[in-house]
Amino acid sequence: MYKYLLLLVTSFSIQFSQAQNTSDALRYAQDNLNGTARFRGMSGAFGALGGDFSALSVNPAGSAVFLNNQAAVTLSNFSRKNESNYFGTESKEKENSFDLNQIGAVWVFDSRDETSNWRKFTVAVNYENTNNFDDKLFSNGNNPTNSISQYFLSYANGPRFNNTFENDQVFIGTTANIIATNPEANGNPYISSVPAGGNYYQENSVTSRGYNGKMSFNFATQYKDRFYFGVNLNAHFTDYATKSSFYEDYLDTPGSSNSAGLQALRFNNELYTYGSGFSFQLGAIAKVTDNLRLGASYESPTWYQLQDETYQIMVVDCADCGFSGGQNVIEPSTFNLIYDTYRLQTPGKYTGSLAYVFGTAGLISIDYSMKDYSNTKFRPNDSFFNSRNQEMESLLGTTSEIRVGAEARARQWSFRGGYRFEQSPYKNGNVIGDLHGISGGLGYNFGRTRVDAAYSYAQRDTQRTFFSQGLTDAADIKSVFNNVSLTLVFDL
Repeated sequence: MYKYLLLLVTSFSIQFSQAQNTSDALRYAQDNLNGTARFRGMSGAFGALGGDFSALSVNPAGSAVFLNNQAAVTLSNFSRKNESNYFGTESKEKENSFDLNQIGAVWVFDSRDETSNWRKFTVAVNYENTNNFDDKLFSNGNNPTNSISQYFLSYANGPRFNNTFENDQVFIGTTANIIATNPEANGNPYISSVPAGGNYYQENSVTSRGYNGKMSFNFATQYKDRFYFGVNLNAHFTDYATKSSFYEDYLDTPGSSNSAGLQALRFNNELYTYGSGFSFQLGAIAKVTDNLRLGASYESPTWYQLQDETYQIMVVDCADCGFSGGQNVIEPSTFNLIYDTYRLQTPGKYTGSLAYVFGTAGLISIDYSMKDYSNTKFRPNDSFFNSRNQEMESLLGTTSEIRVGAEARARQWSFRGGYRFEQSPYKNGNVIGDLHGISGGLGYNFGRTRVDAAYSYAQRDTQRTFFSQGLTDAADIKSVFNNVSLTLVFDL
């Protein structure tokens, strides 16, 4: 019968938790393709078109294209499948969720002055979930060289910022007999206590929940019959929770024994991040001819204020840990420290758009966007955050995104399709690969009410490490995203 060492550490930390790294920053810097069914059916290519609530998220001038007061609401089903390969072992996991991801209204005010060149102005309010974090991932396999001891050694022997979270990791590693003081020192005060020889069986399960939401307050105007101008003031909300459970087994490790030393361990981590932010957008649309339209827009950085809460627990199976009776429960000091919220600045975005309208028969539209992810910054300016910012500046680069959409109309019916390409935010495209997506949809106009439906598919390959440092061997992940959306649009 195994003897158990139970280690419980609870810590609520903000400025110094492992949450502030490149992958976590990208979680809030990247937007998924969400919104109305018409928008999704055309892969979001609406920067020069307008007249759709989600088009305001691309170009705020689009609300001035509305002819009358309208409201819309969208229900979506999000599905994600992850296929993992970790040192040759393959595994799969799938997550499915429903979400009321869009609701908005627009009010159109026509000019009463027939001599004025300003034909109308519009006011709109629109809420969208810009990202859905619901996800499940499972990876397992035999690591030929590295164990979890490398994670704890990276804190014990690496650069020290003397913060609560960092000290907790050293405490966990030493109390659980995963790392020990080095009698020879040699510049490293700690060494690994796990059985040598490699071939460590490892598995990691991750479950995530949450969303990024954006409430846009839009103001737009039409000048003559050719020009539209608009501005968005955006309030952002984020709520993200993730639980990971890492397991490592030493029974099959060369040199291990059923009667002595470590046999297995499970290390659980929980992270809860929440906060709010602000951004603004500027945009313009020009009708060059009756058929050709051009659009341009700028989206400012989003300035977030975020807060983290972390929880950790480790269970170790140890055949001989030197305790009386072979079993002991250790409950160290419980840390319950709340620090000031930290800040995150995501990069701005530029979008140019072109659309050609074939009268009442249909249209085709293209959007091109640029975003420099190396401008992502943590604040305040101290030694800890500066090291994170330097890391992001060296790893991340400028990306391009292309969206192409088309719509054909036949009486009350509309038929839509689209393609989307988004470049990796990393200079090394193996960490996060390029995203490719296609979409399709249809709509039916009842007169004062319209119903739209859409389906979208996207695929992206990534490399996911189990921990942010130390044990950084990555699992190759192929993620497939499927989305079905239904929107009801009605005149007010």
